[in-house]
Amino acid sequence: MREVTVPPTVQVRDDAGLADVVWDTAAAAPDRVQFAGPGVPAGQEVTRSRFRDEVTALAGGFITAGVRPGDRVALMSRTRYEWTLTDYAVLACGAVTVPIYPTASAEQVAWTLADCGAVGCVVETGPQAALAAAGFARAGRQAPVWQINRGGLGHLAARSAGPEAVAERRRAVSADDVATIVYTSGTTGPPKGCALTHRNLLSETGNAIAHLPQLFQPEDSCTVLFLPLAHAFARLVQFGCLAAGARLAYALDPASDLAAALSAARPTFLLGVPRVFEKLRQRAREEAGEGPRGAVFRAAEATAVAYSRALDSPTGPGVALRLRRRLADRLVYRRLRARLGGRCRHAVSGGAKLDPQLAHFFRGAGVTIYEGYGLTETSPAVTANTEGAIRIGTVGRPLPGVGIRIADDGEILVRGEVVFQGYWRDPEATAAVRDPDGWLHTGDLGELDGDGFLTLTGRIKEVLVTSTGETVAPQPLEERLRAHPLVSHSVVVGDDRPYVAALVTLDAARLAEWLAARGRPPASPAEVRHDPELLRELDLARAHANQIASHTGSVRRVRILPRDFSEARGELTPTMKVRRNVVAREYADEIDAIYRR
Repeated sequence: MREVTVPPTVQVRDDAGLADVVWDTAAAAPDRVQFAGPGVPAGQEVTRSRFRDEVTALAGGFITAGVRPGDRVALMSRTRYEWTLTDYAVLACGAVTVPIYPTASAEQVAWTLADCGAVGCVVETGPQAALAAAGFARAGRQAPVWQINRGGLGHLAARSAGPEAVAERRRAVSADDVATIVYTSGTTGPPKGCALTHRNLLSETGNAIAHLPQLFQPEDSCTVLFLPLAHAFARLVQFGCLAAGARLAYALDPASDLAAALSAARPTFLLGVPRVFEKLRQRAREEAGEGPRGAVFRAAEATAVAYSRALDSPTGPGVALRLRRRLADRLVYRRLRARLGGRCRHAVSGGAKLDPQLAHFFRGAGVTIYEGYGLTETSPAVTANTEGAIRIGTVGRPLPGVGIRIADDGEILVRGEVVFQGYWRDPEATAAVRDPDGWLHTGDLGELDGDGFLTLTGRIKEVLVTSTGETVAPQPLEERLRAHPLVSHSVVVGDDRPYVAALVTLDAARLAEWLAARGRPPASPAEVRHDPELLRELDLARAHANQIASHTGSVRRVRILPRDFSEARGELTPTMKVRRNVVAREYADEIDAIYRR
């Protein structure tokens, strides 16, 4: 199949705006709790009517502060209730929200503020306030910076222009007005601002809710947001929860707060990136250990995968397999689900490709992960697996209102109301990705099967061609290398080289555990990266990766780098994607050393 288009389920009115949902839902059920639990101020419950009142007061504060329709207001904070409150307040007064990752560097902050022409910036902390002030200064202008942790939002709300002024602004919003400018991660150059309209996001939200009713529509639906709301994927779920009435909680610091937040909020569904689910499985493996409990876990893991695969067969799981799964559920799966709060039965994965084996494990254990696909430029989702229409290993079928075409060279093209207006004040860059017929050229490679399910096969710009003429897609190999518990990140190399090799970085905590289990003292990756026993261990990861490669496209060598990648050094984007060009430049000597052997 070369093309498929799914008719829209939801039609967007020309006079609709994203903030309207706050008033519509408050009118329909004013006392229904919309926010509760972790990340909500003082642990309070926030009803729909209270949220409407708080949005109204803050939007009026922005109006009093001089924010005009169409002005850009930047927002730099961790994922928390005040992020959502600020976002809707900016939208309600007819302005444009410009998210900035809370981990952004001074250079990134300055670039974003200057490029979008922000008239002000909401931040969370003092250091972020300093970055914003410095960014405005570098652009040669002054602008207000409102700090959440110093009561900045309260001060704004106290000087509100009033409900009538906010209502006038909100009603003047058109569906084709720009709602937000989301800057891409910039893996191959300076970030570009994706201008998304109210229509883009309303179409995306409405059709996603219709396509994924098992997430949003149950009466007790609830989730914990912990991915950065500066990322369009998490923000889509925020919009969806407000529109559908699903309760929201937050984990401000996922590294330390997520387990407690899941336990307190008891979500019914989650969204994450593949690495989140990889870590959950790996932690369960490590806690089981190598003894009898480890053997039980490994058997349960195999049972989960076999059970999930059998669900896709014409006959389904047999009696013996069902009995094994029932026993494994009592011994293993219930504990795994308890880590997610005990009620979670669904999850959505995006941002990178999900290992099918991992997806089968979780589905067999009672948590179905629905993998989807999209770009910031597509608001962001264009496909998703869903209940009753799931094909593990694919990213699902197109959402309602989306058309997908596979070009002659294998590139995925997308068309529909979800496709962005263009890059902010950059018509040349926009013309380079949107053709005259409205098709967005994604740069991703893929295939459509006979039932309309999309499978990703790589990136046009990330295909390696060795000096022997072998064409290799690095991503599937990298995913398999990362599946090894010691591996933190992996980058497959081999462009214009005689064979394929890989750079890997080590997870420091897992390395310490590995050394301790062998009675060896702690050591840094730099100290042990040439250790023969460690190299033999990573050769297992290489063998696992090569199971999906041809002989000529297989990874011949693995080289351990002396330290892990970091966002601060520019090797990772804020969403933890590896910047290949930076790694290739910074580790050129390491790559050369592979091929000198």
